Amino acid sequence: MFIQPWDAGLDEAEWQAWIAEGHDFGQLIVNGPPGHPPIAVPTHFTRDGRHLLVHLARPNPVWKAIEHDPNVVFTVIGDYAFVPGPWRAQAGTPPHDGVPTSYYTAVQFTCRAGIVDDPEAKAELLRRQLAHFQPEGDHAPVAVDEPPYGRMLSGIRGLRLEVLDVLAKFKYDDHKPVEHRAAVAGRLTARGEGLDVPTARQQRRRLDRIGPWQP
Repeated sequence: MFIQPWDAGLDEAEWQAWIAEGHDFGQLIVNGPPGHPPIAVPTHFTRDGRHLLVHLARPNPVWKAIEHDPNVVFTVIGDYAFVPGPWRAQAGTPPHDGVPTSYYTAVQFTCRAGIVDDPEAKAELLRRQLAHFQPEGDHAPVAVDEPPYGRMLSGIRGLRLEVLDVLAKFKYDDHKPVEHRAAVAGRLTARGEGLDVPTARQQRRRLDRIGPWQP
């Protein structure tokens, strides 16, 4: 992932906070078998320290690819919006001279995948995921010898993705003047389509931390 200096994460805590805000769905990218393209699998995930936890159906073709090469990438994208050219025109120039762009946050984890097949280990992985996604706890016990989960464990495999490296990109025109960024955030909020509002929120948050961009 290419990252301009002004799009880089300001510190590790920034991307960690963004993930913790509820950005827990992404794509697992695995090298395909020789002669085949990479495999991309959309899925929820849970963080467990330096690991990402995932479970997938046993028939998923991704398993053979992971067994061949456990080096994978997991990418999460959010808070994105299209910014029209006129919004980005420099002061004193015709609006149609502005060049459009996309705003977004992307966090990319480079990982080494470990497959989880032991029934109790899979049950524990599911417990951790349910604790995150369904913290109110209104579900049956996840136990190897109890329904409904016990009989379903054989139909899935788990993944513990050991995080080896993290790239974080926050692309919100942080190299532009303060007034420009504030104006675009206001226009995104007023338009209010798709993820415009959270995109504007990210732009304002970065603006507050960075202020005028200093190379």
